[in-house]
Amino acid sequence: MRTPFVAANWKMHKTVAEATAYAAAFRARMETIRAAEVVVAPPFTALHAVAAALDGSPVGVAGQNLHSAPQGAYTGEVSAGMLREAGAGYVIIGHSERRQLFGETDAGVNAKLHAALGAGLVPIVCVGETLDERDSGRMFQVLNRQIAGGLADVELEAAGSVVVAYEPVWAIGTGRNALPAQAQEAHAHIRQRIARALDADGAAACRIIYGGSVKPANAGALAAEPDVDGALVGGAGLDPDSFAEIVAQNAAAAV
Repeated sequence: MRTPFVAANWKMHKTVAEATAYAAAFRARMETIRAAEVVVAPPFTALHAVAAALDGSPVGVAGQNLHSAPQGAYTGEVSAGMLREAGAGYVIIGHSERRQLFGETDAGVNAKLHAALGAGLVPIVCVGETLDERDSGRMFQVLNRQIAGGLADVELEAAGSVVVAYEPVWAIGTGRNALPAQAQEAHAHIRQRIARALDADGAAACRIIYGGSVKPANAGALAAEPDVDGALVGGAGLDPDSFAEIVAQNAAAAV
């Protein structure tokens, strides 16, 4: 059985003081959690402080993005090595907001994926369709393209280290929530496409998590689906109590 993977993406929220206060409160709630892998992704300015506050706890820390190059004249960017030095063990790649607002491409996602793997970071690779793409019947076509391009040339032995996050963009802040059955349909398709790219064992080892307006009210039902291996949480992950409840529901689904 795949260990559930639950991550909170804080996006552009929380000062260092706010982030470390969250880390202290959340850490206390996670001391008894062993059935799930749990990660928080603070903004870059708070990453080192949060990693220090969570050191020795079962909670990991992720960067929200990285550059594919190890160093260079890339103003405003952060490398995989910098993330590792700051205390991150994970990194989010190709988030829908990065794709939509900053023009990230599948090829760019793939370059970042290999940079992360090369530095020993666990990549959380995001895929997902927009409302227009879903309503026009192009959901599977979009997912196929993103998986083929974003996961190109991943070695079979690395598949277990890659986390894929399915983000139905149409279910984020639109008032339209994806039903558990819709999430399962997409996750099963993604696993099949990964199996084509690698093999059945590689696809079985890859954790595919759901990231579309996950809240305590729907986390348990989503986690109960056979191909949903956890959650990438946005707004509900900004509150330690709310996020702890989501983690608990995912951990319970694995027992």
